[in-house]
Parts: sequence; structure tokens; C-alpha cells
Amino acid sequence: MLLYAAEVIKMKRIKILLNLAIFAGLVALAGCCHDACDNEPPSVPRGLRSITGDEEVLLVWYPNTEHDLAGYRIYRSPEALGLYYEIGTTDLDYFLDFGLNNGQTYYYAITAFDYAGNESELSYEIVFDTPRPEGYNEQIFDYTVYPDYAGWKFSAYNIVAYDNPYCDFYFGYDDNSHTFYFYTGHPIGLIQDFGYTSSLDEITYAPQQGWSQTGVVEVIQGHTYIMHTWDNHYAKFRVTAIGTNSVMFDWAYQVDPGNPELAPNQGG
Repeated sequence: MLLYAAEVIKMKRIKILLNLAIFAGLVALAGCCHDACDNEPPSVPRGLRSITGDEEVLLVWYPNTEHDLAGYRIYRSPEALGLYYEIGTTDLDYFLDFGLNNGQTYYYAITAFDYAGNESELSYEIVFDTPRPEGYNEQIFDYTVYPDYAGWKFSAYNIVAYDNPYCDFYFGYDDNSHTFYFYTGHPIGLIQDFGYTSSLDEITYAPQQGWSQTGVVEVIQGHTYIMHTWDNHYAKFRVTAIGTNSVMFDWAYQVDPGNPELAPNQGG
């Protein structure tokens, strides 16, 4: 009887251990199956938009909320309906594409992917951007005092004389009104005061109307000015400081003729 009882207890222990092993195996198998069976891709990223820079484009979007989100893939194309190829990945909600050619238009789309390798469709927005050169803390002088240093030529990114035939705009002081003005330096150039902006990048696209009828605008610190140059380029500049005989400004110039894109592009 004692031997029989011992054998029964031993058999019960073996059965319990076997059941535990089977249960553990089922749990592990269920976990593997769950990972292997995860074929649900993340949602398509929303709100993709771009910010134009000098030889670079900053892409930003709304972050996805999936718990298993691993990151985003960035795609670029030279055409809106062309082939998009991957240029990078990130786990952030922004991406800087740099080393680009100013004046060339680039098209972008992004996808989201999870840890199981599932990838969403391309973002729906048609987002394009055309990088353009920009500059900061340029200084020109009153044309009645320093005429050779009073004008600005966007295409050369340089100061020129106010009466240079290729001058885009120049700066001067009116003794009668005691006011500083910008003057279009070419008869067919257009200029307008776009009002106060906290930064140069607040201006998205150059407008098609609202130009000064006289080709003259008052100089006001903090205001941004738009130009349609005599050779069919759009540009902008923002006054950062006004001195006794000079003015300082930041600028951006679109080298692609007729392209009004100058700053943040909200979707194309």
C-alpha cells in the first residue's frame, strides 16, 4: 500500500508538471501567433505640411497615436504623380530634408509603420516645396548720403548703387515728411508693405495684388515687404532695425521665375 500510494503521488506530480508545461507552451504560442497575425497597419499620417528653407525643406505632421507605432518613412518625388522613393525614417513628427537645390520643386509623402513591420498608405496631402536662398542682417544706406550702398539686388544677393539698372529696391529719407521710404529701383518692379510680422517666415506666398501704385512704401520696423522684381521673381524682406541713415533687413528670394512660394507651404 505504501509503494502504491507513492506511485500515485508521483504520477499526479508528473501530470501537474505536464499540464503546466502545456499551458506555458500555449501561452508562448499565443504570443507568437499574436505577433505573427498582426497585419493591421497604422493609420495614414495626417496634416503633412512643409516649411521652405535655403537648400532645405522641413516637413511636419500630426503624430499618430497607435501604441505599437515604430516610426515614419519619408518619401520624395520630382513630380506630383511620379514615383516616390524613400529618403529617410524618423520616430519624430518632423523631418528635415537638406542638401537640396534652390529653385527646384520637390514633392513629399510619408507613411507610418509599426513594430510588426506593417506600413500605412502614403499620406493623402499633395505637398510640394521649392527651396530658395535667404539672408540676414543686411544693411543699406540712405541714397542721398551713400548712393553706392543704398540699393539691393536679389539675384546677386548683394548691395548695389541705388541707380544701378538692375537694382530691385533702394532706401531713402524724405526731408519734407521726415519719413524713411523704400523705392522700387526699376520702372516695372512692384513692391508692397505686407504689415507687421513676428518673423520672415510668416509670409507664405507672394500675393498677386495690393502693390503700391507709386512704387514707394514707408519703412517701418517689424514690417515685411513683398516684391515682384522686374525680371519676374518674387522676394520678401523684413525690416529688423532702422538707424539714422541706414536700415537692416532679412530677406528671401525665389530663384524659380514666376514661382510665388517664399515661406511655409501649407500643403501645396
